[in-house]
Amino acid sequence: MHPPLSDAATPPAPSQPQPRSPGDLFVSFTWLALQGFGGVLAIVQREMVEKKKWLTPEQFLEDWAVAQVMPGPNVINLGLMIGDRYFGLRGALAAVAGMLTIPLVVILALAVLYAHYAGNPQVAAALRGMGAVSGGLIAATGIKLIPQLRKHPLGFPVCLAFMALVFAAIAVFKVPLGWVLLVVGGVACVWTWKRIAP
Repeated sequence: MHPPLSDAATPPAPSQPQPRSPGDLFVSFTWLALQGFGGVLAIVQREMVEKKKWLTPEQFLEDWAVAQVMPGPNVINLGLMIGDRYFGLRGALAAVAGMLTIPLVVILALAVLYAHYAGNPQVAAALRGMGAVSGGLIAATGIKLIPQLRKHPLGFPVCLAFMALVFAAIAVFKVPLGWVLLVVGGVACVWTWKRIAP
């Protein structure tokens, strides 16, 4: 197994199910991307944690937190980390290629169709409906991740307070995401580091 690109990923437990090869990663992430209308987060969590069990809920929560802070699309960052965890650079490239290759062809075909039917009111209404479904998927995934916070070093009530603060800052006060990550995320990271430091 190749050395990981980053120390951020927690290595898998010896008995934990794993992808068989970089090709398995490619096929799995292609399937994830093709299911991810309106966002892939909910699909990744269901497939990687609940079905394939390649990640524990704790590993998924840790990796997703890092993926959100890193620049670039969150799910691509997550794919890089998952692929790297099992097969190093080859795995990271296979996961990202799976996320992008076939879905890119599908998106190009859909773009041609959309350009032809964009003026159709039924098409516009269908896309608005898909946006509502996407919001529901993201909210449901967030709620499913909440129980893992009970094991956090800061304690469950403090984690809930951070969640409420972030929600209020972004949804109510319209603070830019970058500032929220820098300030609130920075405070949470430093506080957690002090709690777990020897």
